[in-house]
Amino acid sequence: MKKFFAALAALAAALPVFSTTAHAAGLTPLEQRWIAGMSPVLQHAKTSGMPVDIVVQPQDAPEAAPLALGFKDGRCKLVLSLRGNPEGEATTQRLPAGLEDSALELMAAHELGHCRRYLDGAWFNLPVGFSATPVPDGLSPDLQRAYLSMKSVRREEGYGDLVALGWTAQRHPDQYAALHAWLMQERSRDLLPGSHHDTLAWLKLARDAKALGSAPSMFEAAAPLWAQALDSDE
Repeated sequence: MKKFFAALAALAAALPVFSTTAHAAGLTPLEQRWIAGMSPVLQHAKTSGMPVDIVVQPQDAPEAAPLALGFKDGRCKLVLSLRGNPEGEATTQRLPAGLEDSALELMAAHELGHCRRYLDGAWFNLPVGFSATPVPDGLSPDLQRAYLSMKSVRREEGYGDLVALGWTAQRHPDQYAALHAWLMQERSRDLLPGSHHDTLAWLKLARDAKALGSAPSMFEAAAPLWAQALDSDE
């Protein structure tokens, strides 16, 4: 099941960091559009000292998530895979009318949530005091590993979504309800309950922006709700 943002390991040719000008050499109009829309989040990462680079896949990537996060040599790589990828254009068409830039910011903030977890050395780790639910009985060793990986990815996607909503609550509070509804709709598309991108348990806790509190950073805002859903999920 293809989603518009995800974590990944494979990386491609890196572009200069924060190359957001409309005339950036070699970028397609769609790539320029996405990078420009995400630029407030990218600038925030830069000014806060997060080691984030923009990476654009130069080849067709029809099966890739249009936006993903990789980690290499201590740096986070925000990877755009829009060329020859129908989901990139489809995602663009599904952006909420009048809130397109804010939705692209939300998507980029989600990836910064992944970045923060990588930088903290916490990727796939549960918070202190939590333990993973047992693997269901009767699974083969390969299916056991797949199950554990799916659960881990789902937790990280839930955290990323809450970080994204934390950004939205702080930067676009008047648009929060509409963007939350759009994210719920996206996460409900082709939903397989309990699968990698089923983050609805976290999103339901964040229907009201006030649930994210008044923490100074989007990462701190996400942490309590993330743990709250884990309390019933693990």
